[in-house]
Amino acid sequence: MFINVNDKLMSMSSHTKPLYRSLIISLFTWRRKNASDDSEHPYGWWGDSYPSIANDKIGSRLYLLARSKLTNQTANFAKIYIKEAVQWMIDDGIASRIEVSVKRTDLTVLVATINIYKTDGSNEEFRFDNLWSDINV
Repeated sequence: MFINVNDKLMSMSSHTKPLYRSLIISLFTWRRKNASDDSEHPYGWWGDSYPSIANDKIGSRLYLLARSKLTNQTANFAKIYIKEAVQWMIDDGIASRIEVSVKRTDLTVLVATINIYKTDGSNEEFRFDNLWSDINV
């Protein structure tokens, strides 16, 4: 699968930078749905049902937005799901903080910008030029 990241069409699997790969896995691996989520499909990795650390889960719930109408509320849910998916980077000491910005720029375009501030003082920004099309593959 190819996605647009920072104005470049990239394969999800070919990039070798560990932070990029970690972000892709965090966003585009399906996390098991919460009991309160309105979905008939639980999806996600079965191991999330039996974590060795309480509430330790892999992936995001962005898939819950697939086939929804793109509204400002949908963009807000995407921001929540992204923050939830990358929180482990802060918990594990990879990042000191992470800023997430999600905005709808058209009827079918959702732009997400994720700025990861690493513990060494540097930062990397990743912009998904159309996250909406990446979710609705």
